[in-house]
Amino acid sequence: MALRKRRILQLGTQSKGIQMQVEGKVVVVTGAGSGMGRELTLELIKRGASVAAVDMRAETLEETKQLATAAGGKVETFVLDVSDDAKVIALPKLVESKLGAADILINNAGIIQPFVMINDLTVEAAAKVMNVNFHGPLMLTKAFLPGLLARPEGHILNVSSMGAYAPVPGQSVYGASKAAIKLFTEGLRSELLTTKVGVTIVFPGAIATNIAANSGMATPGGDSAETAKFKMTEAPVAAKLMIDAIEKNKPRLCIGQDAKMMDIMSRINPVWAAGVIYKQMKSLLG
Repeated sequence: MALRKRRILQLGTQSKGIQMQVEGKVVVVTGAGSGMGRELTLELIKRGASVAAVDMRAETLEETKQLATAAGGKVETFVLDVSDDAKVIALPKLVESKLGAADILINNAGIIQPFVMINDLTVEAAAKVMNVNFHGPLMLTKAFLPGLLARPEGHILNVSSMGAYAPVPGQSVYGASKAAIKLFTEGLRSELLTTKVGVTIVFPGAIATNIAANSGMATPGGDSAETAKFKMTEAPVAAKLMIDAIEKNKPRLCIGQDAKMMDIMSRINPVWAAGVIYKQMKSLLG
């Protein structure tokens, strides 16, 4: 028993001790063409990192590169759909050929589902959300993890959502995909406790980005309706918090008062918490 307790204490100490600065590191950021991914890229180059910016849209990815280059940053772009397994598997070598071996992977790319109830959601739309939001990060982790384990230190940050623990009507499959990322990331962190690869899971609340447009979805009531319903966190603020979390090796991060409050309330009274969100969203459900 004493030996087991000592072993548990050792694991805890080792996991807390893995802290790294992003300066001088090569960081892979998915969904870097706009929104949160773009802000993460700009925050990283501000701190002296080199960024492998990944997105499926070449035009917006080039805009991100131009902004980063104008700020003195080193960014290489990679046009890629994260649900394309063959291209994902080939990505680590492409990144290494342009920037060097990756030290950090940020799985940020994600899409929402059409804003409809399960009864009206097509199987094809549901599968697309799961492929991009869960299967993509899984394959990217599988592709980069061997290299990260070989580095002096490394980190993986996965972006989940408040919807992973607080159900949003009309976004049930999106929430399921983010809940899958939550448990996957927590399991991965446990598996890597005795390594020099840190793992962070992030739960953003309402963030001022254009995820709906990038997902090809129209938000009922328009963006102004969403803004009126929720106090949003500005994307640059959220990006700074995420990079801080990497450097401090935080296991989890909730961004925004909404995410923090619902994180607590969904544990204390999950039915009440779900009801609060339903009341906020019911006018958008038609």
